[in-house]
Amino acid sequence: MELERTLVILKPDAVARRRIGRIVARLEDKGLRIAAMRLTDIDVATAEKHYAEHKAKPFFGQLTAFITSGPVVLMALEGVDAVAVVRKLVGATLGRAAEPGSIRGDFGMSQAFNLIHASDSPASAERELSLYFRPGDYIRGAGEAEYRWNYEFAGGKPN
Repeated sequence: MELERTLVILKPDAVARRRIGRIVARLEDKGLRIAAMRLTDIDVATAEKHYAEHKAKPFFGQLTAFITSGPVVLMALEGVDAVAVVRKLVGATLGRAAEPGSIRGDFGMSQAFNLIHASDSPASAERELSLYFRPGDYIRGAGEAEYRWNYEFAGGKPN
C-alpha cells in the first residue's frame, strides 16, 4: 500500500453556505490526513490552467467564472488510495443524483454548484497540487500511531 496525495477544493458555494467544517470533518473522519490547507481566492489564470482539459468545451467559461467567484478552501489530503477514497466520499457530479451519504448527495442539488472538487487520478492530483502548493507548504508526515490506528500496519507506515 502506498500513500497518495490528492487535491480537494471546497468551492465558493461550500464556503458561502458554511459547509467547510462539516465537509472537512467527513474527510478527516474517514482517516485522511490534511497535509496542507488554506482559504484563498483562485485567479482566472490559475483557474484556466486547472480546467485546461475542458478549454474547448462550451461550459469552460462557466467553470472558471464559478471557481473564481469567491473564496475557496484548498486542501492537500494524504492517505492510502486517497484519490479513490476522496472521489467516493465526494459522490456524483450532479448533487441530486449523488448517493446519500456522499458529500454532494447530502449537501447538493446542482451540477454547476456542486460544493467540492476532487482530483480524478493520481496524475491529475500531482498536476493540480502543483498549481496551488509548493513543497514547503506541506506539514510533516503523520506519525506511526496515526497509521497504526487508520490502517492495518503493525508498525511503521505504508510505502
